[in-house]
Amino acid sequence: MNNKKQVGLYFGTFNPIHVGHVIIANHLAEYSDLDEVWFIVTPMSPHKTKDSILDNFDRYDMVKLAIEDFDKLRVSDIEFHLPKPNYTVTTLVHLEERHPNIQFSLIMGEDNLKSLHRWRNFEHLIDNYNIFVYPRIAEGDVDDDIQKQVLRVPQPQGFKEYKASIQLVDAPIVELSSSFIRQAIKERKNVQPMLDKRVWDWIQEKQFYI
Repeated sequence: MNNKKQVGLYFGTFNPIHVGHVIIANHLAEYSDLDEVWFIVTPMSPHKTKDSILDNFDRYDMVKLAIEDFDKLRVSDIEFHLPKPNYTVTTLVHLEERHPNIQFSLIMGEDNLKSLHRWRNFEHLIDNYNIFVYPRIAEGDVDDDIQKQVLRVPQPQGFKEYKASIQLVDAPIVELSSSFIRQAIKERKNVQPMLDKRVWDWIQEKQFYI
């Protein structure tokens, strides 16, 4: 029997964190086997550019503000201290060294799952970690392969199938975009309902994204 604490890792730049991020994380913390969900604030994704990404600790502070009222949500700056660019498999090694009594799982949208085969050492990830997948409305119906916990990876001769421990989560679908919020703030639009009030006030005080 596995008595380790179960922690889901929710990776992202959170630039800025919005209510959709918090709704998904809290839903997983309340309606899955996870004991906690940790926001892993990443300085730079291998698949993104650094354009318009706010300072690391400004984004970390905004996540901290957004989750103050949620006992099962945490925020981590571990990737700030690791070699760049950041790779999930490397972060997991360091987290497991620091927290040997925690069983970590991955949290991602269905769109990210479909591109998982482009991640570094993706075979290690699917062989060793549970993956909690939340729906994205843009993806339409969940693929039959995903429901069968199969990841189909394109190959020159067709597809290769990998068995994965995928748990589909019936989380609320909140289609919000951090890039939309940044652009709206730049245009002086009031998008406060999309953000925690403390985050909105912080952005206004610091004049972020203007």
